[in-house]
Amino acid sequence: MVVVNVPCMNGGGGETSYAKNSNIQRTVMSKAWPFLEETIKDMFSSSFPGCFNVADLGCSSGPNTLLVVSKIIDSIHKLYHQVNKKLPEFQVFLNDLPGNDFNSIFESLPDFYERIKKDKFGPCFIAGMLGSFYQRLFPSRGINFIHSSYSVHWLSKVPENLENNKRDIYITKSSPPSVCQAFWEQFQRDFSAFLSLRSEEIVSGGRMFLTFLGRSIADPSSKDCCCLWELLTKSLIQLANE
Repeated sequence: MVVVNVPCMNGGGGETSYAKNSNIQRTVMSKAWPFLEETIKDMFSSSFPGCFNVADLGCSSGPNTLLVVSKIIDSIHKLYHQVNKKLPEFQVFLNDLPGNDFNSIFESLPDFYERIKKDKFGPCFIAGMLGSFYQRLFPSRGINFIHSSYSVHWLSKVPENLENNKRDIYITKSSPPSVCQAFWEQFQRDFSAFLSLRSEEIVSGGRMFLTFLGRSIADPSSKDCCCLWELLTKSLIQLANE
């Protein structure tokens, strides 16, 4: 069911790379920081494990990847100091599809390790975990904290029965009800599977923090979420015509 051999975000550090074109995602993450910190604080209200396992699903590449990891570690570091506890060891799993630019992430790890060493954080071990998050990724009850930003709104595959959507690649004002229903049903299947899989992997008392696209009104073709897809559709049609 899961499509894994699909294009990923542009790797490297060039002008068209994700690393140079992910300011919107970074802004979303920064706006979510207070809620992330509150979630972590609530998690440590009663227990302080000696080893803390973190998974970032849909990590992509570029500066945003390790920024999330740094923020989580820094928040936990402050909490342990407040109660005079020995800092935990960290195991961080960075997950994305096999085509993701993991090389650039690993190349940036020496500087990251040097920084956390300077800040006197506990030992931190980072590993890549390749695969779709619409399948099992980790052993049962092995992850304390799951984070995902700007990723879970991506479906596992193109919905079926989109033949009547004319030349559009997503829901538009002219899309028939059957197209809206197809996207809705695919999301229901995918998100239910996502939650079920993560429930097997997370420890008792663990937390999951998800940030993904939504809309403020019920209309699935509203500008809240469809404006960019309409522009992309026009670009693809123009490219095909050329």
